[in-house]
Amino acid sequence: MVIQESMTVMEKLGILADAAKYDVACTSSGTARKGDGTGIGNSISAGICHSFAGDGRCISLLKVLYTNECVFDCKYCVNRASSDVVRASFTPEEISRLTIEFYRRNYIEGLFLSSGVKGSPDATMEELIRSVEILRKQYHFQGYIHLKAIPGASPELIQKAGYLADRMSVNLELPTAEGLKKLAPHKSRTTILRPMKQIRNRREENRQELALYRHAPEFVPAGQSTQMIVGAAGESDYQIVSVAEALYRQFSLKRVFYSAFVSVNEDKDLPVLPQGPPLLREHRLYQADWLLRFYGFRAEELLSEKHPNLNLFLDPKCDWAISHLECFPVEINRADYRTLLRVPGIGEKSARRIMGARRYHTLDFSDLKKIGVVLKRAVYFITCNGRQMYPVKLDEDYIVRNILETGTGKNSADTGITYRQLSLFDADLAVPGMEGVSVCGI
Repeated sequence: MVIQESMTVMEKLGILADAAKYDVACTSSGTARKGDGTGIGNSISAGICHSFAGDGRCISLLKVLYTNECVFDCKYCVNRASSDVVRASFTPEEISRLTIEFYRRNYIEGLFLSSGVKGSPDATMEELIRSVEILRKQYHFQGYIHLKAIPGASPELIQKAGYLADRMSVNLELPTAEGLKKLAPHKSRTTILRPMKQIRNRREENRQELALYRHAPEFVPAGQSTQMIVGAAGESDYQIVSVAEALYRQFSLKRVFYSAFVSVNEDKDLPVLPQGPPLLREHRLYQADWLLRFYGFRAEELLSEKHPNLNLFLDPKCDWAISHLECFPVEINRADYRTLLRVPGIGEKSARRIMGARRYHTLDFSDLKKIGVVLKRAVYFITCNGRQMYPVKLDEDYIVRNILETGTGKNSADTGITYRQLSLFDADLAVPGMEGVSVCGI
């Protein structure tokens, strides 16, 4: 370990901001709180993140570690105790002053503060709380703050932090207890899940308090989130998605974030990834997560023990639809909202628009295009007034080949997957019986 003394604040910032890049849990704030006139800043539900808001604004926050010193020796972490890296630590006064000065210069809109475990979980949590207290009470900062809860910290400290932060998160790190035992032997699922459960229970109690007392202090108003590393311990997508589904159900999480494993340390227990981080796999997991949260899918519908990994060439919704052709075609003018959500190319917004527009007139394909339906994918799975947009076969090989070649810009040769060659003597592309409505019993 290399510990550098007498650093300037900017030198610390360079080290600790760079060390924070592996934590991907930056998202929209999820809470709307106006300034009350006694301080500066506010929190806007449209989002505090390294991205663009729906109205086109570029929004950002100071994302930094309090310290990269750590007593744990997690094999996948660049800041593990045995790593020979330059170590740095802020003081509560330094990190709070940095935040407020950046905010006053309009560089940021909020703070995302995480940390290694310096000394002990309680000692680290106390310093994080002190940093946020200075911001809230001394500088009267009323903007968005996302604070990491340190696993192993006392319940009293977690509760105190919850009244200061807008959002808190406890990183699950790895989806399974076996993976955690192998790669992070100093951590346990118990110490990670305990604060998650405490935050959930306290938020439920706080909702009742707010219903009775309008001016009661809010506890973690933007909820909690977590992060899982993808590809470090050999878990299947089915295991990862199942764990995420359980976390949403049991702990009322706002988001589960997936971080593609980046090889920053050499260790015999870590996988070798010659192609680099599994970014496409991470992308597919985010798509599957979206289906769980907003589209009514369950983990066992998307994956199973026999089919444990997501298709890298097709998005999960399209892959599900192709595997369940008995549910299609869906008649746009008669299908219910949940059925519309299961059609590839139809999202939440377009499904709501369809439900609203068809109250006044019968929809056709030109209407769907105006509504925002992605017809390149939806055309294989829908009818309007019992008719298809043009003759297509409700056949798995035919649909997959066309989606890969025209929808994603890839052809079947590039993917290494072979599909049955259609013959010129195949039956006419117009499939008999397609005029009727076939709605899957979902």
